[in-house]
Amino acid sequence: MSGRIEILVITGMSGAGKTLAMQSLEDIGFLCVDNLPPALIPKFVEIVKQSSGSLRRVALACDLRGGELFQPLVDTISVLRLNQEIDLHVVFLEADDQTLVRRYKETRRPHPYVDGVRLLDGIQAERQALSRVRGEADIILDTSGWRAARLKQELAQRFSDRKFSLPVHIISFGFKYGIPIDADMVFDVRFLPNPHYIEGLRPYTGEDKPVYDYVMQWPATQEFLKRSEDLIDFLIPEFTKEGKSHLVIGVGCTGGKHRSVAIARHLMEHVRLSADVHLIHRDYGREG
Repeated sequence: MSGRIEILVITGMSGAGKTLAMQSLEDIGFLCVDNLPPALIPKFVEIVKQSSGSLRRVALACDLRGGELFQPLVDTISVLRLNQEIDLHVVFLEADDQTLVRRYKETRRPHPYVDGVRLLDGIQAERQALSRVRGEADIILDTSGWRAARLKQELAQRFSDRKFSLPVHIISFGFKYGIPIDADMVFDVRFLPNPHYIEGLRPYTGEDKPVYDYVMQWPATQEFLKRSEDLIDFLIPEFTKEGKSHLVIGVGCTGGKHRSVAIARHLMEHVRLSADVHLIHRDYGREG
């Protein structure tokens, strides 16, 4: 798609997942514009073309909330398909009546298409009104029975322009300063022998070789690392499939200077082979 602008038109049934779709596309690098009247899409595309290449991937959500302004969408799509500078995809989201009724009852929101009518009648009227647009779709996704992670995964697989890897942040910390509030899981390594009580090691941190080697020499350390690495290797693909956007792993010792720093560094070296990993030593400078 070199040199061409990628335009996604996201449309479909109210309650089928357009809001989540736009959030997911934004996460993978699209500029997302919600509820843009179709008549304005060609003008918006011209603005994008004048961006000197800084805007190359755009997602536009169009639905019947626009009322009469929505009607030109089919004609607009036909015009855009003739533009050789655009790579256009129309994504239509739908779900069965039972699913849509359940979702509206869960959110307690009125149906946006027809005021004052029975919910099911509004859904069926909207489905009929969207029949022409559905016929123009390149991709139809039926989200009935889908969890949010499934839609995010489908869109990422189809439209991501980069290899997706779950970002993993490994944070060493001291328990006496508190557990990181954003940690998804925490390893407590205070059971390991403490270099703090070795006079020659106390001034150093777990990033320094003498302390690192001291922490790593124990059989308990090696057994802990084997078990924790196996757990992390199992969890990363499972979290990725579930649609988790990032994973924060805390590794804590008493002061966050010796044991947790060494273990976090070792885990980072292991995880970097399979994921985008970032290492943070939160507390190792607090004691000088």
